[in-house]
Amino acid sequence: MERLRKYKEGILYLFFGVLSTIVNLGTYFIATRVFGINYLVSNVIAWFFAVIFAYVTNKFFVFEVKNVEIKFLIKEFLSFINCRIVSGVTEIVLIYLMVEILCINDFIVKIITNIVVVVLNFIFSKLIIFKKKTN
Repeated sequence: MERLRKYKEGILYLFFGVLSTIVNLGTYFIATRVFGINYLVSNVIAWFFAVIFAYVTNKFFVFEVKNVEIKFLIKEFLSFINCRIVSGVTEIVLIYLMVEILCINDFIVKIITNIVVVVLNFIFSKLIIFKKKTN
């Protein structure tokens, strides 16, 4: 039980990270395969939905930040978005290079780049966005 408490944050991040990845991949799949939208545009659409999902789950369930004052929320959300833009741009560049230059299937590339993005987002969330304040 003590070990579970010790690794709770990491376990919850992994759990919600998997769900966020499912949101991302599912949205991407529907946009590209069902609606025939360009893979880069579909990636931006998927990124948007995954970011909203991730913000809510990371804030309340993973890092347990209870402050919901509007000024705090705006600052926190902007910090979250800025960091996600960095990982999102990284993902777009990697996808473009792997699809256009290396000719790898876009959906396989999307899965691979999600691993990179999850690691980057955990680092950003842990060290910048939801950093625990010490007194």
